[in-house]
Amino acid sequence: MAIEDQAEILREMMRKKNSAERPVLVTPKETKKARIITVTSGKGGVGKTNISVNMALAYVRLGKKVVVMDADLGLANVNVILGIIPKFTLYHVMHKNKTMKEILVETEYGISIVAGASGLSKIANLTEDERQNLINELDSLSDVDIIIIDTSAGVSSNVIDFIVAADDAVIITTPEPTAITDAYGIIKIIATEFGSLNLGLKLVVNRVKSVTEAKRVADRMTNIAGQFLNLKVDYLGFIYDDTVVAQGVLRQRPFMTIDPKSKASLCVQHIADRMEKTEVVRDREGGGFTAMIRRLFGRA
Repeated sequence: MAIEDQAEILREMMRKKNSAERPVLVTPKETKKARIITVTSGKGGVGKTNISVNMALAYVRLGKKVVVMDADLGLANVNVILGIIPKFTLYHVMHKNKTMKEILVETEYGISIVAGASGLSKIANLTEDERQNLINELDSLSDVDIIIIDTSAGVSSNVIDFIVAADDAVIITTPEPTAITDAYGIIKIIATEFGSLNLGLKLVVNRVKSVTEAKRVADRMTNIAGQFLNLKVDYLGFIYDDTVVAQGVLRQRPFMTIDPKSKASLCVQHIADRMEKTEVVRDREGGGFTAMIRRLFGRA
């Protein structure tokens, strides 16, 4: 879909701003694997966590059961965005002090979160028994429809692992030159090490002031990736620079709940709608959350 098409859709949604609220679309429960969406960025401060949380809310509006997993190994912020202070994190699961269901936090917004912990960085040093226990615990999340994984920023091995293991990897950038350069850095590493895999890479341009600005950034990123790296990166959409986002951060509430008809909210909903219509291609040892975890741990 061309970037102008997204703009036209958003304009139509804005024209309906004063109409009745969009109904929740509840679809019959299907016996299928959860869709794993990794959200990442090359540079911090581009809105990655905010997009992860609000994308989860957008999926809830589509009738999906959603879990957001905070995989930022140093600065876990998903709970901060939601104004939640978790008692337990993945660290407690790793050390067999708690089960996954015991640390899963239900929120008032219809989504659940798995709080991150710096202890997750020690996964590589776990014993075989500890690894198997963590795999079994994480598998308890497989009954949901969507699992959104919010990674840390940068190109660490942990971030790359989550990108490669997921069904879809959404890379967030802004029009800032440093953000574009760092996002390209992630794409280049993926092309160099995993170029033969279909990783479902997607690009979202955040904090744009115009359709023209978004198109310029998207064209630059996708063209360079295709021409110089021989890697396909699908342009997923853009999010307008909107004051409602800052309001949400200050109030520790998802901005989609503050004003569902704001420009930023409509953009995120459009992105989720497009994701839902995009087929999941699983050609890497099957699909689902269990398969993802086994890939992370190098288990066949």
